[in-house]
Amino acid sequence: MRSGLLFALAVALLIVVVGLGGALFTVSQTEQALVLRFGEPVAGRGLITQPGLHFKIPLIENVVTFDNRILDVESPNLEVLASDNQRLEVDSFIRYRIIDALRFYQTVNSVLGANNQLGSVLNSAVRRVLSEANQQQIVKEERARLMTEIKKQADKEARKFGVEVIDARIRRVDLPQQISEKVFGRMQTERQREAAEYRAQGSEQAQKITAKADRDVIVLKAEAQRQADQMKGEGDAERNRIFAEAFGKDPDFFAFYRSMQAYENAFKPGETRFLISPRSEFFRFFSAPEPSPALSAELPSPDQPQKK
Repeated sequence: MRSGLLFALAVALLIVVVGLGGALFTVSQTEQALVLRFGEPVAGRGLITQPGLHFKIPLIENVVTFDNRILDVESPNLEVLASDNQRLEVDSFIRYRIIDALRFYQTVNSVLGANNQLGSVLNSAVRRVLSEANQQQIVKEERARLMTEIKKQADKEARKFGVEVIDARIRRVDLPQQISEKVFGRMQTERQREAAEYRAQGSEQAQKITAKADRDVIVLKAEAQRQADQMKGEGDAERNRIFAEAFGKDPDFFAFYRSMQAYENAFKPGETRFLISPRSEFFRFFSAPEPSPALSAELPSPDQPQKK
């Protein structure tokens, strides 16, 4: 009897523990919860936004939680036709937050379903807004205004799903790959043309500089040669003056000096040989210390070339 009572108490305690476990649930700071009874929100406590421990009726009520933080949806590589008929690939995204959990649950049921719906909303808003702007406005001039307009239109549609669009951004705008290749090809051709033009201008300048340098070299050489010839002439004139002055002071010594130079020029090795009598006047100084007056007049000047 006693054992049956203990068993019944144990079963009852187990039922109470299981019931309490199924009746308790927690909501974290990053979540909001929706308490449903047979698929419908419970009146008065259907939406729970405060974090902590909460109660529900087991087996009758269930809890659905949603993220209370800011979520985002991306729409990469969306092709858009601008107002100037320029095709562009746009990479954009929006950030949103759930503001009406019941409507959110009834319309899209989950974050995944919301992302699918909001992706279509974002694409439509981007196409509508950017189709009214040209490429320059989209890329540079009015990009901030266009993003604000996209946010406004996307938020208007997103509120049907119980969410609020916090921000909308255009991450990047590119030309389609085929058009980009053509544009890059034209840019490369233009740069090659400019490079060829710069090289031609550089070659022209190099030729001008080289021609000027060659001309300056010729002028400098001619001037140097002129100065050298002038100095040489002045030197020859000074030498002749000195010779003439020396000849006037001592004609016999000058005749002797010229004879010695004539001997030196005549007896160089490897030169042409000639026969002459030892008693010739040419060898006068080999036998007599003084030359005859006729010999002094016939002796060549040291600055004149010798005949062979």
